[in-house]
Amino acid sequence: MTDQPPTRPTTASAPHYAPAPDSAPCSRDYSAVVERALGALDLDAKVRLLSGQDMWSLPAVPAIGLRSLVMSDGPIGVRGRYWSAEDPSVALPSPTALAATWDPELARRAGQLLAQEARRKGVHVLLAPTVNLHRSPLGGRHFECYSEDPLLTGVIGAGYVRGVQEGGVGTTVKHFVGNDAETDRFTVDNRIAPRPLRELYLAPFEHIVGHARPWGVMTAYNKVNGTTMTEHHRLVTEVLRGEWGFDGVNVSDWTAARHTVRALRGGLDVAMPGPRTVFGAPLAAAVRAGEVAESEVDAAVRRVLLLAARAGALDGAPPAVDPAEAPRGIDGRAVAREVARRAVVLLRNEPAERAPEGGSRPVLPLDAAALRRVAVIGAAARDARVLGGGSATVFPARIVSPLAGLRAALPDDVEVVFATGADPRTRVPHARDGFTLTARYLAADGRLLAQTPQFDGHVQALGSFPDGVTRRDLHAVELTGSFTPRTSGTHTLTVAGTGRLRLTVGDAVLFDGEGAKLAGADPFEAFMQPGEHRISADLAAGQELPLTLRFVPHSLGLGEGMDALNFALGHGEPQLDDDAEIAEAVRAAAGADAAVVVVATTEEVESEGFDRTDLRLPGRQDELVARVAAANPRTIVVVNSGSPVEMPWRDEVPAVLLSWFPGQEAGAALADVLLGAHEPGGRLPATWPARLADAPVTTVTPTDGTLDYAEGLFIGYRAWQRTTVAPAYPFGHGLGYTDWEYECADTTPDSVRVRVRNTGDRPGREVVQIYLAPTGDTSEAPERPVRWLAGFATVEAGPGESAEVEIPLPGRAFEIWSEPDDGWRRIPGTYAVEVGRSSSDLRLTARVTAE
Repeated sequence: MTDQPPTRPTTASAPHYAPAPDSAPCSRDYSAVVERALGALDLDAKVRLLSGQDMWSLPAVPAIGLRSLVMSDGPIGVRGRYWSAEDPSVALPSPTALAATWDPELARRAGQLLAQEARRKGVHVLLAPTVNLHRSPLGGRHFECYSEDPLLTGVIGAGYVRGVQEGGVGTTVKHFVGNDAETDRFTVDNRIAPRPLRELYLAPFEHIVGHARPWGVMTAYNKVNGTTMTEHHRLVTEVLRGEWGFDGVNVSDWTAARHTVRALRGGLDVAMPGPRTVFGAPLAAAVRAGEVAESEVDAAVRRVLLLAARAGALDGAPPAVDPAEAPRGIDGRAVAREVARRAVVLLRNEPAERAPEGGSRPVLPLDAAALRRVAVIGAAARDARVLGGGSATVFPARIVSPLAGLRAALPDDVEVVFATGADPRTRVPHARDGFTLTARYLAADGRLLAQTPQFDGHVQALGSFPDGVTRRDLHAVELTGSFTPRTSGTHTLTVAGTGRLRLTVGDAVLFDGEGAKLAGADPFEAFMQPGEHRISADLAAGQELPLTLRFVPHSLGLGEGMDALNFALGHGEPQLDDDAEIAEAVRAAAGADAAVVVVATTEEVESEGFDRTDLRLPGRQDELVARVAAANPRTIVVVNSGSPVEMPWRDEVPAVLLSWFPGQEAGAALADVLLGAHEPGGRLPATWPARLADAPVTTVTPTDGTLDYAEGLFIGYRAWQRTTVAPAYPFGHGLGYTDWEYECADTTPDSVRVRVRNTGDRPGREVVQIYLAPTGDTSEAPERPVRWLAGFATVEAGPGESAEVEIPLPGRAFEIWSEPDDGWRRIPGTYAVEVGRSSSDLRLTARVTAE
């Protein structure tokens, strides 16, 4: 590499393959203080520490200086004990978005922010990250997972774990293992052969345990090869703890623990939620009956006490991170915006072929100075879907929609017009814009127990009610306040909840009756999605109206100790019929300099608790895009989904971007990208098929209770490489606003040094991807994929500048799991080292020999 222009220092993710440093926030020796605390406990006190005292916490033991340990869901935001808007949470983009950055240091900063949020809310442990794989594009919860690739999943997950635990808050890596779909997730037996189990599904957990030392792991509901995961001695005790050296707490998924003796001997430490679980009193009885030894209980209690010590909840034990040294002062809005814009994947960016001025300049970034009128189209442009559904839901203090973000970013002389076009939602969205709402919790005699502000019309509690409210005293909840319509016409109001509902607007009672009963196979889905009643109301713009929705629930629990409440007020603006709405959008687009169409999935088709049945965009959104594109050659489509959707119109529009579920700063980040303040930095963490029929793995529904992972090693891009059909967009794909030349790659036995040059006219960031491919010169070659991801790094360079990065080749990349040996086996020989921009766009090839 001589006689070359100077290289620019680069930001690279190379160090993420090194083992976790000894200074990682879990390396203190707590054995003395833990043994002292353990020795002061009798059997009944010990077993109480292995069950939740309620939905989200473990009991305190003041006699030994142990405070209650509080847990909270936290993949994208920290909810805390109370699932309400009373204490808002920063809402980051979905985990698929974080993985799309391919940047573990950004994941680490996101984790540090979440730790700051957790400390503020009194939370000791986050129930995250979710590192199950995208085995099939139909997986309904894939927005909460990272990728189809185990290395990318492990690296991003390790960055997240490091960041959270550097903030003095524990993580619980989940769901161990095989929870890669939602259908029958409580009972399904996933049959996974030893080699794919090790090389794919266990690999992210192993990487995170070895590189980030998580304080916790959560075992899944499902079975693996006939054994329920909360009782899986082989995978939990022998592999997770024995082989990998995991020393943290193993907590069950909520209600997943089913048998006292088998769970304890399987390696489970904590059964959640409480107070009534298979541990606690049943475990004490099992010890006294001689079914288990008290020493087995002691082992689990030690791990709980160790967690408390690390989290600063045990007297005499300095926390793993000094609170004064934990990252603080982090701007949550800024981090949310950065992750969102760095996650945007630019799939396509072509010139507008029918534009009057012609030329070859791609449509993006938009030149704000050349714009006079922009059409923003789609229900999701005004009511952005910024979060996935389910347990990861939080309530942010604000949401910036794409429409609001563009209006704020464009100059005042640019007219921004909006049209709904085609609303994909089958449910009316929760009341928000124009509403000022408060929830009042009432006793049977009308006494006010508590009052909380509301983010929107959704009133929800799971695990605990607001302070001052108990299940015994609570009789009714009133959602009350005012509504000022933005437009005149026939508005749609909805009420939903299992109980008695009475809606009063102004002086009129618009509904008084029973809510729809719970429906659905998955209890969580049924709780989250009660049926809705719709009411039409003719309202005048600007007229403030008082309103109250009174709810008297039939039940205030989902089981022992699981306090629960869920009801909602929905609101829909006056709308034309579908044909007229699309026609209006086409007219708006035809008169604009550019049309931005935001299409989205909905909670009805992509959420926790069920899998998808197809990959189509719901409603008439495909038709909307096609007709808008025919009317305006500068049509830009933004796909607002957590995982793949079919895009039959993708070749008919010049630009397509993926925004994922982009978090609270959605619109601000999108404006940054569309107007060129920042380039789209994302790369696909999963392959996007053109059609579901082309996808290699589509089976997510068990047969007779069993789901056979018959595809073995071949999921994601590994499977696509064996087919003759090309996907719409390959794993790792993503464009930017500049061009890159891959100049050279030099290899050593354990690393690759790559030099790339920015040949465009603006600064940029590139994700350099390294794939290994076996050649004919590999001895004793077993069946393997055509190629597999072995490393990656992000680099930055200005126009004309080059950047170099050295990317380690981990030893594991040359190994397979040998079932006869029950261990890893290195496969010697010569490998092609393929360097490129995606699994299909490979620019350089070198060779490396594995001994």
